[in-house]
Amino acid sequence: MTVALVIMLVLVLFLPFFVKSIEHNLEVFLFVMGVLAAICGGVLNTDLWLKALQNPIKISVVVLLASLLFKWLRQPIQRVISSVTRVLDMNVFLSLVIVILGVLSSVITAIVAAIVLVFIISMVRIDRDTQIRAVILACFSIAFGSILTPVGEPLATITTSKLHQDFFFLYHLVGLEAIVGVLGIGIIALFFLRPKLVNKVEEKDVSEGYLEIFSRAGKIYVFVMALTLLGASYQMIVNQYLLDLNTGIIYWVNMVSAVLDNATLAAAEISPAMKIETIRFILFSLIISGGMLIPGNIPNIIAANKLGISSKEWAKYGVPIGLIVLGLGYGYLMVVG
Repeated sequence: MTVALVIMLVLVLFLPFFVKSIEHNLEVFLFVMGVLAAICGGVLNTDLWLKALQNPIKISVVVLLASLLFKWLRQPIQRVISSVTRVLDMNVFLSLVIVILGVLSSVITAIVAAIVLVFIISMVRIDRDTQIRAVILACFSIAFGSILTPVGEPLATITTSKLHQDFFFLYHLVGLEAIVGVLGIGIIALFFLRPKLVNKVEEKDVSEGYLEIFSRAGKIYVFVMALTLLGASYQMIVNQYLLDLNTGIIYWVNMVSAVLDNATLAAAEISPAMKIETIRFILFSLIISGGMLIPGNIPNIIAANKLGISSKEWAKYGVPIGLIVLGLGYGYLMVVG
């Protein structure tokens, strides 16, 4: 059983990069693999099905309503963005967006921050490569910022709940580092993006229809449902093989959160009996690794669906950025604990 689950995890990691039909139908592929993994792991039951059906509802509804709102308000929002970008250099504007959404994500939630992000990015007149890089950096920023409060994202909610702590616990635990992370991503963006201006926004963004909006919400529903099934399937392996590992090893092993729900890993790994230093190692590894590939975080999924970013396009920048930030985070934690 363990061997079969590991093989399926490898397939989930690599097939989207090599099989175009899978890359273009990633949601369906992950759902099928989630069902197979749940069957193989012996966890597919009525309770899991209900959880898998319920978990995506809130996210999908928020995405749907926000998409409709932005469609109806597109022109006035476009005018505001045009006015701001006439005053600010485009590189500065994008860097500010990345930092501001990262900080605000702890209040407006990572989901809403991601929705705002993709609609801003789809409206600015920049080349596609810069769009992709800006979105990936912003999703790393949102991941850092959303950990500051329990309302930011499920990872923060579950961690606070499992440790039986108050609303400001995570802010006191990792607040300084998270804010530095957001600012650091903003500084990287300032030197890394270098956008090329284009004559007009792509027509598909301007004329987005209701069918496309509802279709995207449906795809995100299936995506989150798949992650729920995958997370439950691998929880036994996490419990059996990861929990007793050295903290430093867990930090790097947690890169699997690039394809598995980091909230599920947090639920399995974090315990009130742990030392604060261990909890910090786990949190940072999950926060950073989630930005490396599309399935790693809900903001990644929302952004990739809206802007049509492929797995290869995301990994091209997400993996090296993630590895660099993971290395810096590991060095920092080894020094300060």
